[in-house]
Amino acid sequence: MKRYLFTLSFGALFGLSHGYAQVPTDSLSVQPVAADSTQPAAPKNPVVTGFLVDSTGGKPVEFASVALFNRSTNQLVTGTVADGKGQFTISNVTPGNYRLQISFVGYETKSIEPLNVIQDVTLGVIKLTGDSKTLQEVTVTGQKALIEEKVDRLVYNAEKDISSKGGDASDILRKVPMLSVDLDGNVSMRGSSNIRVLINNKPSTIVASSVADALKQIPADQIATVEVITSPSAKYDAEGSGGIINIITKKNNLQGFNLNLDTGVGNRGANLGLNGNYRQGKMGFTLGGFGRAEYNVKTLSTLDQTSQVGGNTLLSRQTGEGMTRGLMGRYNLGWDYDISKNQSITAGIRYGLRNRNVDQDYLTELFTNGAMTGTQNRNVTTKNNSGTIDANIDYLHIFKPQQEWSVSALYSRNDMVNNFDADLLSGESLTGRQRNLNDNVNQEFTLQTDYQTPIQKNQMLEFGLKGIMRKVNSDYEYLLAGPTGNYFPQENNPKGFLDYNQNIAAGYASYTYTTKNKYTFKVGTRYEYTAIDARSNTDASIAIPNYSNFVPSLNISKALKTGMVKLAYNRRIQRPGIQQLNPNFNAANPQNVTMGNPLLRPELTDNVELGYSNTFNKAFFNAAVFGRFTNNSITQVRTPLDTLAGAILTTFENIGSEHALGVNLFFKYDLSSKFSLDFFTNSYYTKLQGTTTGLDGLSINIENSGVNVDFGSRIQATLGKGWGIQGFGMMRGPQVQLQGRMAGFGFYNLGIRKDFANKKGSIGIAAENFLSSNIRMKTELTSPQFTQVNNMYMYNRGVRLTFSYKIGKMSMQAPRRRAKSIQNDDVKDGGGNDTGAGMQNGSGGQSSGGSTPSGGAPAGGGKPTTSPKK
Repeated sequence: MKRYLFTLSFGALFGLSHGYAQVPTDSLSVQPVAADSTQPAAPKNPVVTGFLVDSTGGKPVEFASVALFNRSTNQLVTGTVADGKGQFTISNVTPGNYRLQISFVGYETKSIEPLNVIQDVTLGVIKLTGDSKTLQEVTVTGQKALIEEKVDRLVYNAEKDISSKGGDASDILRKVPMLSVDLDGNVSMRGSSNIRVLINNKPSTIVASSVADALKQIPADQIATVEVITSPSAKYDAEGSGGIINIITKKNNLQGFNLNLDTGVGNRGANLGLNGNYRQGKMGFTLGGFGRAEYNVKTLSTLDQTSQVGGNTLLSRQTGEGMTRGLMGRYNLGWDYDISKNQSITAGIRYGLRNRNVDQDYLTELFTNGAMTGTQNRNVTTKNNSGTIDANIDYLHIFKPQQEWSVSALYSRNDMVNNFDADLLSGESLTGRQRNLNDNVNQEFTLQTDYQTPIQKNQMLEFGLKGIMRKVNSDYEYLLAGPTGNYFPQENNPKGFLDYNQNIAAGYASYTYTTKNKYTFKVGTRYEYTAIDARSNTDASIAIPNYSNFVPSLNISKALKTGMVKLAYNRRIQRPGIQQLNPNFNAANPQNVTMGNPLLRPELTDNVELGYSNTFNKAFFNAAVFGRFTNNSITQVRTPLDTLAGAILTTFENIGSEHALGVNLFFKYDLSSKFSLDFFTNSYYTKLQGTTTGLDGLSINIENSGVNVDFGSRIQATLGKGWGIQGFGMMRGPQVQLQGRMAGFGFYNLGIRKDFANKKGSIGIAAENFLSSNIRMKTELTSPQFTQVNNMYMYNRGVRLTFSYKIGKMSMQAPRRRAKSIQNDDVKDGGGNDTGAGMQNGSGGQSSGGSTPSGGAPAGGGKPTTSPKK
């Protein structure tokens, strides 16, 4: 007697990639195998399983219909729906001869036959091909090429954006629904700047200092997708009260060698990038570099401040003219190796460079009780330089589909210099010089392990442990000099230091359950313990107590035929970052002084969200209603300094509470297969209230509220013969602050590109804000103690010519396994600075060794599990 086993025609079923088989299963063969009399009889009710992926992108195809037909009668026997990871299971199949039929909107119907079911059948990866008519619309203008809705995130596919070519990551993020990016590159999500930015799921210390500057290092050409994670699961670090942004860069899984050249030059900046890949067999290498020069960036500002000090009314009127120049770069070397069919290891090292100098000339007029008391002339050069190194190694072991264990280690160090040199003038004569030296080091080591395993066919259990050891140092000193003499210490501003050690231990557990009627429930909790040891020159030990937090999360979704409804709740922590802790008294502009606060405590935020998305013929619609409730909020607070110069000090305090209620809308319509239009708006009501201390030492209650509105639109067209055009415009309304309103602004750009006939290169031109010479941003801040009106004129009209070309030839291979990587989501930095000097929280560092996490999410949301590579 003989029995039959199904085998893949090109490899074993357990040669897995991202939890899937390594090879296509389009071709199945049947091989006779001698029966083993010692084995039990084949089960009476076999099970048929498989994984559905997109044939071009390798992403899981979620919620596709899978039907089993009797080949003799052509009658439907049974069927099911794939889950959020593209996996399907058909149970209780009577042995027989069948045809398996798979169908989903936007894809060609696929049939696998003959399918002789005698015992359990594992089909592995099944690739679905886009429908020829639908595919043309998708790749050119279709909604799937632009927006994908997941259980816990929205995925923006940036590869089709031609107007941002030659720009940086901030140009891409401006166009992503739910995000807002100001002209300095500071990012907010649904009005909150307390967010976390990851690059290929990896953190970096440089972005803990400044998201805005880190984004300038990432070329727009290298961004594949942007994931806006509004409801992170327990698997993510608890940090980032507003949510998480994960930027996925372009990688490939090809065999051979290629080299990509990307360059551009314009009136305000130029860039040059080289990225190479080499892969042979089980081993691959990546080597890349990107540099961006910034020049001719002019600013003009006015600042009027009135304050009440010692019974006197002090007024200062200031004008400033400035010019910015900078050099940013990012260089990476990556390696990956397949140890065996189910084990892989990746490693990489990255270096980031950010040097930015600002020359600013200030003229300040001082008044006391309406009478002029003097003028000040000051020419300042500010230097903000940093160098970052990130090194990682990641190991992944896949035991069977969706059952895997990973171990990851990451070391990151950022050396920063934030200095300024000021010439003090009387008329045209130099009367003295001032210098502020501020060196900062931010370094961390992270070790993490994660394990996940399926429970039956529709449940998933995930848990893991993580430890972060972080050390921050800041040394600062003020020096004075005469017109020709040497510098000497300034007595009123002595040198000082801050040593801040933060150790975090965390563990999490998450459970996912998917029902037959397409409901998905994902519930989890995370425990984090934070120990802090801080010292400064003024305090031998800074009294910051250790603390622990439980952070629950819940995601519920219902898959519709062409859409999704979801409800989510999560709690988040926001720890202060280096820019908020740094006690350096920064008086580069003595009228607008900034200083951090080492005594800051973390803030806690509860988030709720109800979302809906659907496709109607050629239209795609996404809407979400959200609420955000924050206690112990870390907020910028301004108070007058006790001087006769009318100066204002900006620092950070845990002021009290911040509540926000809002709605996000996104609509896209394909007028034809070659022309599309979309529109988005973010509107929310926010209320802030808290307590601060006045000059007299008494507490002052502060409260402010109002509506914030952003909206924008995009037009995209494919003109044939390789030509494409895209236009984008947006308006950001004034933003409510605790002590006033921050300026709004408008932004627009237009891009045209021509692809070469051989598809190996392209040439294009892009321009932004080309109809006006500058943009005016007006910020008004008020309190019982002061008023401040700041006008900033940004001369950012620009045009650039772009060119790209690819050298080498590579051949496609099967999707590969990828080791999971560390993501630290646990630090808040100095965000929301009204003067544009604010810094957001985030993470840098490109993925190494071609390691690209999936853009999809596991069933029920959370961090993407391993999946076929794009």
